[in-house]
Amino acid sequence: MKLFKKIELNKKIINDRIAATVSYDVKVREMNFGSKDVAFCYTNGLVDSSIMTSIMQVLPEVKREQLVPDTLKHFLETYFIHLSVEKVETFDEAIDSMLTGVVLVLIEDEEIGLLIDAREYPGRSPEEPDTERVVRGSRDGFVENILVNTALTRRRIRDERLRMEMTQVGSRSKTDVCLAYLDDVADPGMVELLKARIKKIKVDGLPMAEKTVEEFIVRRNWHPYPMVRYTERPDVAASHLLEGHVLVFVDTSPVAMITPTTFFHHVQHAEEYRQIPIVGAYIRWVRFIGIFTSLFVLPIWMFYALNKGYLPAPLAFIGPKETGEIPIFWQFIFAELGIDLMRLAAVHTPTPLATAMGLVAAVLIGDVAISVGLFMPETILYLAVAAIGMFATPSYELGLANRLARLALLATTFLFGIPGFMFGVTALIILLASTTSLNTPYLWPFIPFNWTAMKHVLIRPAIPSLKHRPSIVHPQDDNRI
Repeated sequence: MKLFKKIELNKKIINDRIAATVSYDVKVREMNFGSKDVAFCYTNGLVDSSIMTSIMQVLPEVKREQLVPDTLKHFLETYFIHLSVEKVETFDEAIDSMLTGVVLVLIEDEEIGLLIDAREYPGRSPEEPDTERVVRGSRDGFVENILVNTALTRRRIRDERLRMEMTQVGSRSKTDVCLAYLDDVADPGMVELLKARIKKIKVDGLPMAEKTVEEFIVRRNWHPYPMVRYTERPDVAASHLLEGHVLVFVDTSPVAMITPTTFFHHVQHAEEYRQIPIVGAYIRWVRFIGIFTSLFVLPIWMFYALNKGYLPAPLAFIGPKETGEIPIFWQFIFAELGIDLMRLAAVHTPTPLATAMGLVAAVLIGDVAISVGLFMPETILYLAVAAIGMFATPSYELGLANRLARLALLATTFLFGIPGFMFGVTALIILLASTTSLNTPYLWPFIPFNWTAMKHVLIRPAIPSLKHRPSIVHPQDDNRI
């Protein structure tokens, strides 16, 4: 439906659509400038009052002869002193824009309205993300404002071919979703695939922001391993854009979604590239060891503990000195649940009480539980090693997936011994090898094998040696240097 020439009719339609007289945060301010009635419609709390104040300082001095004969043109080109002012002709577009924070201006005897982009969303300032800290490097991070996030990214890539395509998802929330890519680098097929899948999202809203979008575009909702990589660091996002990846930003979310990704994208961290190559390679291998121990140390040790005859004599000291009253398998299960409970408690405990909660949990689980015979000391030791390895995993989602895999390996090893362990490991590799993330092999470059890319995974390369972009993203422009 198009706007009417009469302000009163327009106000009536707007009130019927969004109940402006009921909702306290929807405001309509009527004024008169140069004998012309003007109505400003806006959402309180989403508008920068300083912008509107600067406009209002000019309008009271306007005379009627300065507005006629083309009133709309004079307002648009002369008196609305703002960078972003657009025309609007329909109620749907006008109301949608107004609810995002844009000021809708209705002028008497004009069937075209004006939109002044004076948005100012409440939010925090960019700061270093807690989960991706580095010793040296930038301290800014993404926030819940999509405009800030795209600006932080464009600040690092001042290329005319960087595209930021915005769309809206959610029949009720109308959440802004931005697709970012380098036009001459990113695979056009991947860009079109993501556009098509985002366009097909039919849902009323995105209260969980990027996670809801991921579930619609990936379509592997019951797979334990992450199909996309999340980052809160603009420098990491910019690095992946330069490689040829496509990023998805969702308003109200402080993370960028990187697509496509493989398993090995989740085991790299920005800290490795903030140090010299040899130190970065050492840090990467320490992380690899941590991930390996988080997966395999517990089931292997449990097998040897249950089958002491297989334990080599030089390693006999690692076996349990006493078995305790509870079977080893159930000790691990109870301890795993205990660690998860502590983790959840730490998340939900107010900061001033978190230290006290940690001390209580450590005393109860680490000391008293051993004293009363609930756990063996070795159980706590090896579970702590596995837990440290999980928390050393750069990707939080990958760490949680590895925990589920560890529990499955514990169960198969307990039930079937070494054949069960081998079966579990084989099943895990087959699961990952047969997985694709947005038509991308999940275990690349290991399966299918690519020595050049695999070498860069195992050893943090020097940046001058990275002359070509990763082939897995099918870049249009392969050369980086």
